[in-house]
Amino acid sequence: MEKIPITAEGLAKLENELKHLKHVDRQEVIAAISEARELGDLSENAEYHAAKDKQGFIEGRIKELEDRISRAEVIDIKSLSGEDVKFGATVTLADEDTDEEITYQIVGEDEANIETGHLSISAPLSRALIGKSVGDSCEVTTPKGPRSYEIIAVVYK
Repeated sequence: MEKIPITAEGLAKLENELKHLKHVDRQEVIAAISEARELGDLSENAEYHAAKDKQGFIEGRIKELEDRISRAEVIDIKSLSGEDVKFGATVTLADEDTDEEITYQIVGEDEANIETGHLSISAPLSRALIGKSVGDSCEVTTPKGPRSYEIIAVVYK
């Protein structure tokens, strides 16, 4: 079974979602199914079918979260240091064409959100950065074509 790297915050977020699904959403859908059954003929009961579909989604997500949590390998970012880029690093990059600076933290797949600056460890840019140091350049292919970045700073916080 392959371990999944994740930060402590990312694991807490998954655990909270799982708890909510099990103790709130699951109970709500059970009540909705019960109410829909009372309406009579199930073969033509749209509320019943919608509730059953939602129940299937919730149960599937619960199984997925339980699997991800069981395989999670929590990485303590605060214990890491150095100038090499690895999981958990907050990396400041300069686009070599435009000199525009961007900052990303390399996190687990479940935590990734490009809008908040959280870049998945499996993203092409992350894979290009891993193992590089401050001052190094990397090239990555994007939908807009190849881009080159220089690593300005690597911080673990």
